[in-house]
Amino acid sequence: MEHTDHVNLIRRGIPGTGGVWADFGSGSGAFTLALADLIQPGGVIFSIDKDGTALQAQEKQMRARFPAVQVHYVNADYTQPLKLPPLDGVLAANTLHFLRDKEPVLNLFASCLKPAGRMILVEYNIQHGNFAVPYPLPYTDWERLANQAGFAVTQLLATRPSRFLREIYSAFSIK
Repeated sequence: MEHTDHVNLIRRGIPGTGGVWADFGSGSGAFTLALADLIQPGGVIFSIDKDGTALQAQEKQMRARFPAVQVHYVNADYTQPLKLPPLDGVLAANTLHFLRDKEPVLNLFASCLKPAGRMILVEYNIQHGNFAVPYPLPYTDWERLANQAGFAVTQLLATRPSRFLREIYSAFSIK
């Protein structure tokens, strides 16, 4: 996927420029860059991943493409509590499919959000996993889990075909 694809998957879930967001499991930052493109220089991003090398690569890309967006790189395991300010939004793109038990992490994400905060999810819309997506999270399962985690509204944002696994989707949920 290209940068434009990443932006288009999450665009409708971002209410406008600015805000304080966290990208959990950000990896090399494809969706962090898309988030930066959408929230613009008035926004703040906490980019969280346990792979320090990926965060360093992401930081180089961010400085080159969106130098005015404030980004804090957090080398940590996002499944554990982190010291973050109250967040306007959470982004979790292609990361929850690595977790067998998603509910504790979703509760952790929800606890980081301000009232009416948003969570944007990007995942493969498949029922059965493989080595790359061991614990898939199809949209119908996301609706159920989001509700259990206390999110009041969940909506499908976009879908697009995937070269690897049928379809990728984005959704947002409001706390």
